[in-house]
Amino acid sequence: MTPGARIQAAIDVLERWRSGGDGLDRVLAAWGRANRYAGSGDRRAVADLVYDTPRRLRSAAWVAGVGDDGSSRDRLLGNLILDGAGAADLAALFSGTGHAPAPLTAAELARVGRPLETAPRAVRLDVPDWLAPQLAAVADPVLDALRRRAPLFLRVNLLRAEPGEAIAALAAEQIEAAPGPLAPTCLRVHAGAHLVHRSAAYRDGLVEVQDAASQAAADYARAQPGETVLDYCAGAGGKTLALAAAMGGQGEMHAHDIAPQRLAQLGERAQRAGVSVVLHEAGATAALAGRCDLVFVDAPCSGSGAWARNPDAKWRLTPERLAALRETQDAVLAEAAAAVRPGGRLIYVTCSILPGENQDRQARFLATQPRCCAGRQPLVLTPGDGHGGNGHEGDGFFACETLNVSL
Repeated sequence: MTPGARIQAAIDVLERWRSGGDGLDRVLAAWGRANRYAGSGDRRAVADLVYDTPRRLRSAAWVAGVGDDGSSRDRLLGNLILDGAGAADLAALFSGTGHAPAPLTAAELARVGRPLETAPRAVRLDVPDWLAPQLAAVADPVLDALRRRAPLFLRVNLLRAEPGEAIAALAAEQIEAAPGPLAPTCLRVHAGAHLVHRSAAYRDGLVEVQDAASQAAADYARAQPGETVLDYCAGAGGKTLALAAAMGGQGEMHAHDIAPQRLAQLGERAQRAGVSVVLHEAGATAALAGRCDLVFVDAPCSGSGAWARNPDAKWRLTPERLAALRETQDAVLAEAAAAVRPGGRLIYVTCSILPGENQDRQARFLATQPRCCAGRQPLVLTPGDGHGGNGHEGDGFFACETLNVSL
């Protein structure tokens, strides 16, 4: 595919996304199945163009000279301008030849180039207007970091390898990785990210794909060998495996999720990682009541801390959805607390930067649970350049500890 053809393909994918109810990943996958002529390099290039657009949906429209009702063509054009494309670059990409988009019209050329610094904050930092008040206290560099591509991080499975051994194993398959931030098991992939899932290091359980901040949240739980641990909202099990590795394969590791399909691959992943995990169907944790040393709750949330990885989630979020998530978070905390033994601990985690999903939920839980008290200082991780963030490239995460002090 020519560069122009990749631009047109990205426009087509974005139009389907904006007109339908499917997430961006499904729409992009459908495009790949329907266009098998596209090579792996073409698919990666189109995916980059597609995902960059919702990361900068409003700012791209602004510099393209249109409003929030601008077309996918307008937004792709704006994103290219944000990336530094000049008039000659745009003319070459929008040439109308070889499946490239039609040439830019006189009207388009007349309106492009509006300075981004003149845009309102919500437009400049690409957040919905209704959510802007809740993000007023979040520093600009944090929101700006969520507008940019996130790097790939790996977690070294210490049951299989030391970090240096994992780095060497990856390098043998043209994957360049180095120690990453926030966790001693973290590696940042600098080259060859598309090769990771096909590598022997991944297949043999030396590494798992996991964000740096997600690893730090699992570390915050301080799972210990010999403990009984429940991952109550396990999902696909990334943090389950991290907790089990911290336990050194000793003790009982349990995983539960309300959606059985999310746990479908955890058994295979656990076997690859060399750990044993007991899977529980939705609501089937009564046998663990009052038994667990540690209950880990990675609650359903807005995902606002992971907007760099899942940018379309930002635009699917609504006030009603956010209110419903807070109710779910309260309910999940109350349910999970029943499994904590006296003297045990409950860890509440979100990949959110919204206080209403984080500190406010812990405060409400403590107000309704007289047998519990706050534990250690919460872990608050916000991406950015250090000005209001803490200077890392991972997602935004929150984790707090509650202790069961009942006698």
